[in-house]
Amino acid sequence: MSDASEPLVKPPAGPQRRALVPLLLLGVAAAVFAADQLVKNWVVDHLVEGQTVPVWGEILRWHFVRNPGAAFSFATGSTWIFTILAAIVVIVILWQIRRLRSVPWGLFLGLLLGGVLGNLTDRLTREPGFPQGHVIDFISTPWMWLGFPEAIYNIADIAIVSGMLLFVVISLLGVRIDGRPRERSTEPEAAESTSAEGPHGTA
Repeated sequence: MSDASEPLVKPPAGPQRRALVPLLLLGVAAAVFAADQLVKNWVVDHLVEGQTVPVWGEILRWHFVRNPGAAFSFATGSTWIFTILAAIVVIVILWQIRRLRSVPWGLFLGLLLGGVLGNLTDRLTREPGFPQGHVIDFISTPWMWLGFPEAIYNIADIAIVSGMLLFVVISLLGVRIDGRPRERSTEPEAAESTSAEGPHGTA
């Protein structure tokens, strides 16, 4: 005999869980953004610009620079272009929240949104001023670049690259942003049905 205090019909857990995915996106984005800005403020207050500080031998070093270009110090001199592109990315991500029901997509978009907002905030608020502020970069890992010129980056850049790698994986797996399974093609079934009937109808 069932307990009268329990509901007769329990709502499905799956739809409830998927409805919380937008909150996952916003939570990941907020965590990335907060970590990025807090550490950048610490770097500005405690490190000398242009000076290298060893942290773990040649594996990890702090090297404070102000970057007017894109992630990893690429394309310097086009700050205002990257400001516009970053603002567009933020708008597109926020627009996609209404369709979001997939946890992997929520993680990807959260990492991307937090990273883009972190660097966009630098461009809007730091020297030399809106909208061409320079991004604070400080992480140096020379061993990663295999002979290429050393790049300096930050937490926002790490989040963006991690998000894009996750995007490649979920794209290869065919995961949809709305959480629905990928539709299977019905063409082979139609072809089998036609061959079974034969040219003049049912065999």
